[in-house]
Amino acid sequence: MTLKVIAGASRGRRIKTLPRDDLSIRPMLGRMKKSIFDIIQFKVSSSVFIDLFAGVGSVGIEALSRGAKKVVFAELSEVSLSLIKYNVNMLGFNDRAKIVKCDVIKDFAVLRDKYDIVFMGPPYKDGNKKTLALTYPALKNAMKYDILKDDSVLIAQKHIKEPVGNITGLECFRVEKYGDTVISFYRRARLGNIGNERGF
Repeated sequence: MTLKVIAGASRGRRIKTLPRDDLSIRPMLGRMKKSIFDIIQFKVSSSVFIDLFAGVGSVGIEALSRGAKKVVFAELSEVSLSLIKYNVNMLGFNDRAKIVKCDVIKDFAVLRDKYDIVFMGPPYKDGNKKTLALTYPALKNAMKYDILKDDSVLIAQKHIKEPVGNITGLECFRVEKYGDTVISFYRRARLGNIGNERGF
């Protein structure tokens, strides 16, 4: 599979990923990534960004290319971590990248900080094709450890059939669908608006 940086300083550069027949990492499709960054484009420059369940790092790298001040890549897989390190180094982003090995569900405390943009793209299934449903607990952790600023945006990718209920303190203000994938945009809840879905 060929992945490229879409825009910014590293536009058109290739990102190393796994062979097409290795499905243990499922990178985001280019059109989906482009759509997300088109929506948040005015928030990315000089932002502190965290890429949860980072995979090969393509989302966080896109943020770095577009001028993010700092990107934290959180991932558990050794294969993924090695690919992130390779890609960050290859593109010259070492000074603005922090790579953290952790289980986003169990070890979230190590990620406690304040971020302008939070992206989470958890795997839908494990190696045995068992459904994981990690989006809800990851969202809960984001609120438990208070990682959002007042004007932060949290973006969650999930399978269309994965149930995600309301999270206390979060407001879903935009939803985009791409085939079997749903991208939900959240911010801190404003009084009277919890659960509403509105434009950005």
